[in-house]
Amino acid sequence: MKQNSLRLDGADKLGGESHDSQEQSARVGSCGAPLTLISRYLNVDQQQALLKEAVKYPFESPEIEVYGKRHKIPRSQAWFADINCDTFYSGLLVKALPWPKYADKLRAKLTRDFNLLSNGVLVNRYADGTESMGWHSDNEPEFAAGSDIASITLGASRDFVIRNKLTHEKFSFTLKSGDLLLMHWPMQEGWEHALPKRMKVTEARINYTFRQVTANYFGSN
Repeated sequence: MKQNSLRLDGADKLGGESHDSQEQSARVGSCGAPLTLISRYLNVDQQQALLKEAVKYPFESPEIEVYGKRHKIPRSQAWFADINCDTFYSGLLVKALPWPKYADKLRAKLTRDFNLLSNGVLVNRYADGTESMGWHSDNEPEFAAGSDIASITLGASRDFVIRNKLTHEKFSFTLKSGDLLLMHWPMQEGWEHALPKRMKVTEARINYTFRQVTANYFGSN
């Protein structure tokens, strides 16, 4: 399939699940967290179109302050969103960049398939298993209350770990290229999640997290 004719909308068929994928989906469902895992949501052509586009994304690794010390985050990121849909990250205001073609098509596909509302996407790039994301909840005040978050994995498989805020019980799932993880709104209230280091992973992983933020929350541009 040629890239310029690629469809990333509701007309695409979702990928079928293997036996291993079905078992993992069952584990996600049994952990008690408000999550939905759809393995191989994107087919190979769709994944390749997004990966080719992502090479041109203006990824950055900003410095943040942790316990009084400044250091670069252990990954690179880019924030694409509608006009005046800026976000705040670890003390830094991140201005919205215009939507890339296929990222926007993926947003439209998620809306058609799941009625998911999103006006921004945070794209994180993990160069290899030495790069990671610590424990956190996506509960920044500019995020629209009651909105779900859609997470798409491309590239290397990585472990995704969740932790209950009350019991501290942990669960781990392997997210593979093309997988979709839907984090329904209560997830951010009762759970944290992380992407731990995995030193044996030598390939890059790119993750798209589609979110709904309040426009002009930090004032108009």
